[in-house]
This record gives sequence, structure tokens and C-alpha cells, in this order.
Amino acid sequence: MKPKNYRLTFSRSSGPGGQNVNKLNTKATLHWDPARDGGLPLEALERLRRLYPQRFTEAGEVVISSQRFRSQQRNVQDCLAKLEQMLTEALTPPRPRKATRPKRSAVEKRLTEKRRQSERKQSRQKGFE
Repeated sequence: MKPKNYRLTFSRSSGPGGQNVNKLNTKATLHWDPARDGGLPLEALERLRRLYPQRFTEAGEVVISSQRFRSQQRNVQDCLAKLEQMLTEALTPPRPRKATRPKRSAVEKRLTEKRRQSERKQSRQKGFE
């Protein structure tokens, strides 16, 4: 799913760039309101909130920033890639857990070891001779 209604802001980056760091606004910050976009199912939105609570503002807006690259355009692409990766994770429903039981041999082995350990400790007590 590609987000439609997002807003980009730019600011000075603290990353690499030499003298350009002080002159150009290469850091990109993406603001996206999933409620206004409307393309995200409700359960996926809840999953997104649960997976990435630190990305949401109090107003319910997703904020993603990138300053990895020296170029403003590459940082915008990085923000969009991060958002797409987040949405892909949120749209994938979790697999239900299949209940399992330990094998009989594993249970017997555990109980045998418990008995052996108990006997070992019993033999160390006074008056057991």
C-alpha cells in the first residue's frame, strides 16, 4: 500500500555533508495521517499503532525522518521506504499460535532427572545414612 496524503518538511541535517550541513536543508521529515488517508484497514491501523507507538503523535499522525544521505531527494525516498516497510508489517496478520505439548519421552526424562537430583540432595542430609 502506498500512502497518498502525506506532508514533507525539511530541516538542516546533522549527518555527513561537510559545509553543506550548515547551508542546505537535507533532513526530510514525513508526516502522514492514516485516519485521513482512509486506505488502511482498521485492524492494520491498530497493529501499526501497537508495532510503532513511538512513531505516532498525540494527534494520531505518523512521523518519520531521515538524514542518512547528503541529498534531500534520497532522504525523502528513505522516509517513503521506511513507511512502506512499516505498512507491509502492519498489513501482514500475525500467524496464530498452534498449541503444542511436550513428547512423552521428554516428560519422562525430566521426571527421571528430578528424581535423580532429589536423591542426590537427600543423600547429603544428616541422618540419612
